[in-house]
Amino acid sequence: MDLLKSIAVATSGLRSQSGRMRVISENMANADSGPERAGADPYRRKIPTFQRRFDRELEAQVVDMGRVQRDQSAFRVKHEPGNPTADAAGNVRMPNVNSLIETMDMREAQRSYEANLNLISSTRRMIQRTIDILRA
Repeated sequence: MDLLKSIAVATSGLRSQSGRMRVISENMANADSGPERAGADPYRRKIPTFQRRFDRELEAQVVDMGRVQRDQSAFRVKHEPGNPTADAAGNVRMPNVNSLIETMDMREAQRSYEANLNLISSTRRMIQRTIDILRA
């Protein structure tokens, strides 16, 4: 029964990392998008959070995707005097998304996803071997 529990816990990790990758993808897609109109704020980077909870049915701690928060860091400023959304000085506020950070976060999320997937695969192999031994 503990083997099935480990699969369920790893599955919760898969779901959480999948949600994390979805948020990171949205950040990357909007990294260079400017504001919709003059004076408006551009896209603000989103930060995924996680929370753990006790699953009574499994009698184990699992991880869930928490609330997605907005990064309150300053927007980037780009000098584009011809842009219709530029201020009087010719500056345009751009999203506070750093593509390098998002790429590194995506890699980390992928690796965590793969680790959970490997755990599930290993557990399934152990269950199969146990069944094979019991049949013999």
